Amino acid sequence: MNKMEEILEDNVKLQAIINWLTDKKAENIRIYDVQNKTDYTDIIVVCEGSADVHNKAIANHLIDMAKEQHLNVLSKEGIDYGQWILIDIGDMIVHIFLPQTREYYKIDDFFSKVKNRIPGEEIQ
Repeated sequence: MNKMEEILEDNVKLQAIINWLTDKKAENIRIYDVQNKTDYTDIIVVCEGSADVHNKAIANHLIDMAKEQHLNVLSKEGIDYGQWILIDIGDMIVHIFLPQTREYYKIDDFFSKVKNRIPGEEIQ
């Protein structure tokens, strides 16, 4: 079992979030364990939808389900436009992108660097 499988197995909240994303056909889902690497969250989830309307549907479903399960949604940004949506659920942050926006910002490269950095080390 690899590290990500262990995180999913041990984390009911993360598994629920992944299920809610897949309910709305989110694609290319990546999980970054940044616990002890950042001050603001433990896990970052990145996914994408096929269009801005699709991203809005993914985000709204995630928010509705989180509230239904009494999870605290601290912040949500970008829902009006749907190109890059950020949902802060405290110890987890979910980014929902259009594929071209995700590629433009190279967000997966960035979070891979964060995930692998030594605490206190600057990110290049």
